[in-house]
Amino acid sequence: MKKIGVLFGMENTFPGALVERINSMNLEGISAEFVELGGVRLDKPPDYSVIVDRISHDIPFYRAYLKHAVLNGTAVINNPFWWSADDKFFNYSLAAKLGVAVPPTVVLPHKHYPPGTTERSMRNLEYPLNWDAIFDYVGFPSFLKPVDGGGWRDVHHVHNREEFFRAYDQSRDLCMTLQGAVKFNEYFRCYVVGQEKVHVMPYDPRRPHHERYLLDPPDYDKKLLKRVEKDSLTLCRALGYDLNTVEFAVEDGIPYAIDFMNPAPDADLHSVGQENFEWIVQTVADLAVKKAQGSPKASEFHWGAFLSAAAKDLDKKKSKKKATAKKKALKDAKSS
Repeated sequence: MKKIGVLFGMENTFPGALVERINSMNLEGISAEFVELGGVRLDKPPDYSVIVDRISHDIPFYRAYLKHAVLNGTAVINNPFWWSADDKFFNYSLAAKLGVAVPPTVVLPHKHYPPGTTERSMRNLEYPLNWDAIFDYVGFPSFLKPVDGGGWRDVHHVHNREEFFRAYDQSRDLCMTLQGAVKFNEYFRCYVVGQEKVHVMPYDPRRPHHERYLLDPPDYDKKLLKRVEKDSLTLCRALGYDLNTVEFAVEDGIPYAIDFMNPAPDADLHSVGQENFEWIVQTVADLAVKKAQGSPKASEFHWGAFLSAAAKDLDKKKSKKKATAKKKALKDAKSS
C-alpha cells in the first residue's frame, strides 16, 4: 500500500478535503492520511510515498523530517531542499534573469543586529547607506517587506522618506526588501500545480481579506492572461515548486510578478471561495496520486545535484527555443 501523507498546522478545510478526495478515488494500492510523527529515527525510512507539506516553514522539526524523507525516496510537495534555499530577493533576481517583469527592488541590511552579532560583525557594511540612491532607484510609493516573510506580516506601504524610516525602525532584526509599488488596475493570484496547471484568480489586495477573490471579474485581455499563465509556469519551473501561488500586479498592460514564494499557499475554503477551493483540492489530489503511482526516484546525496538538474532543464528549454526560432527563420526566408 502506497500512502500519501498530509502534514499541516492550524488550517482546517484543505487538509481534510484533500485526504477525503484522494481516498474517494478508490484507487487500488493508494490511501491518504494525516502524517503522524514522533521521534524520527535515522535508520528508519518514512512510511509515505508522497507527503504534501503545509507547515514545515514554521516547524524546523518537520523540515528536518522531510529532508530525511526525500533522501529515502519520498516525494515531498514542495521539495524541502528548494524551499529552504529560497528567499524573496533571490526569487526577484531569478525572475529578472528569466525575463519576467518585476518592480525595482533592493534588499536592505538589518536595522538591529541579528541575535549573537555585534557591530564588529558588520565591518563589511557600508555606513551610512546611500539612501538617496536607494530611493531614486525604487521610488515612492513602495513596499517594505521581509525577505522571507509571508501572510502580509511586517509589510509596510510607504509613500515618502519619513514613512519609510518609521517603518524601517520597526523592522527589528528582520532582513527587509524595499520594492517599488505597481500602480495596478488588474491583479491576479495564480495557483500553479505540478509545474503544468495554472488557475488564474482575479484578486484585489486592497479589499478586506474575505472579499479579495473577485466573484464577478471583468473580461480581461486574452493576451494578458496568456502572459500571466506563461510567466507563472516559467517561475515555478525555475524554482522547482510543484505547488505555489504567483501574484501579478498589472500596470499599463505589463504583469509584474510581486509575490511568488508561497509553497504552502492559502487554500482555505472560506478565504478562496468554493470554485477555487474545488480546483485546488482536485488538482493537488491528482498530482499527489500521480507521484505515488510513479516509480520512486533514486535519491541524490549531493546538494549540487538539485541545482545542476534545474540548470540542465533550463538549458534544454533554451536550446529547444533557439532551435524553434531558427527553424521558423529558415521557413520565413524560404517563403519570402
